[in-house]
Amino acid sequence: MDVQCSGGSVLAKVSGNLDDEAGAALQRALEGVTGFERDLMVDLHGMVSMDADGLLHLLDLHRRAEGLGLRVLAIGWQPQPQRLMAEVAGIPGPGSAVGERYALAGFRRLIEERAQRARDRADFAAGWLPRA
Repeated sequence: MDVQCSGGSVLAKVSGNLDDEAGAALQRALEGVTGFERDLMVDLHGMVSMDADGLLHLLDLHRRAEGLGLRVLAIGWQPQPQRLMAEVAGIPGPGSAVGERYALAGFRRLIEERAQRARDRADFAAGWLPRA
């Protein structure tokens, strides 16, 4: 995660795999926000893969940024994260524009709830109790 502030914008570049371990880096992404910024642009061009935990962390970043009054824009959705989000949302078909839709509050809540269920099922299937 690389974060840069310039003028009224914050640019957060995500690279590699977005999973549960990436949560701490995403938590730090908004540490430098002073209140004068208007926009958070999340650049996902370098994000190779994402799991349900990573999706939940990304959605949490979005919610926290909105709470600070930032307008959030995610760009550069790669194929695997795009497919995962479409599967979680229940939108069939390749190339769905789910990445552009997730900014809508109702759609984000739907994705959040479904991602949480997917994560809980995965933990249970692995022999662990779902996380609280």
